[in-house]
Amino acid sequence: MHRSTAARVLRWPAALLLVAALAAPTGCAKRPATTRPQVGVTLLTEAHVFYQDLKKGLLKAGDSLGIDLHIVAGEWDLARQTSQVENFITQKMDAIIIAPVDSRGIVSAVEEANRAGIPVFTVDIASAGGNVTSHIASDNRQGGRLVGEYLAAQLKGKGTVAILDQPTLVSVIDRVNGFRDAVAHYPGITLVTTAVERGLRDVAKNKMDNLLQSHPDLAGVFGSNDDCALGALASVRAAGRNNIVIVGFDAIPEARAAISSGGPLKADAIQYPEVIGRRAMETVYRALHGEKVPPLVAVPVGIVDRDSLATGASTH
Repeated sequence: MHRSTAARVLRWPAALLLVAALAAPTGCAKRPATTRPQVGVTLLTEAHVFYQDLKKGLLKAGDSLGIDLHIVAGEWDLARQTSQVENFITQKMDAIIIAPVDSRGIVSAVEEANRAGIPVFTVDIASAGGNVTSHIASDNRQGGRLVGEYLAAQLKGKGTVAILDQPTLVSVIDRVNGFRDAVAHYPGITLVTTAVERGLRDVAKNKMDNLLQSHPDLAGVFGSNDDCALGALASVRAAGRNNIVIVGFDAIPEARAAISSGGPLKADAIQYPEVIGRRAMETVYRALHGEKVPPLVAVPVGIVDRDSLATGASTH
């Protein structure tokens, strides 16, 4: 790992910090003079419940660990997120945390931070390249396997199943691979896949409308996030195809309500974003204090269905 700027900042005497603060030119690009580590965070979005909870976990842990966080979001715009990382580099952050908008597209920004000697951490979604100190995320492959096994059991191992995919995100690639691992044990299941741009609900509904036309025998759907699953749910309801079994990923409140109602959405992989945020900050803290940290911190996921929601339990 590159030599951390945090180690240097933490050794500065207070007088030197004051001199540095007075000498530095004003402007929003300059980091505050403080002995507390400064960490820049750019999330994929702040519009999604998952990332709102992830942000809560980051902030709570950062506060308890004495780390100041500067949190922004790319909002699905790679150019915007790249600019945010560049700003963190200019501000000489002690570390940068990224939930990439695009796993491949973010690589150049990660490499720029590497050249500046600033350690990079990724959360939820991995970067496809660059030197990342540690990636902290749900065990997405495990989650994909859990919902794959659930769906296969619901279909008794037979039928055509659609995957509503997001192939630009490593986390979703892992989910889909886990799902494929599970259903590969059922030769009676045939898979069809379609990409859903940004995993948006209205796009997922339109894609599902098309799938219902091209595959009238469709028996099941895997939504790679809950907006995909809920978009599929809206489509099958509009078509009167309530016999189609849908599984999703995230277990946001709206999806849980749909599962509890007993409709076509039967189960969801459930993530624990606040735990991911806390584990991320603990990992950053350890790294900035010279400890060796694992390259991957995998947070287990569970699965919820109508029964488990009724009892307040989730299955791991």
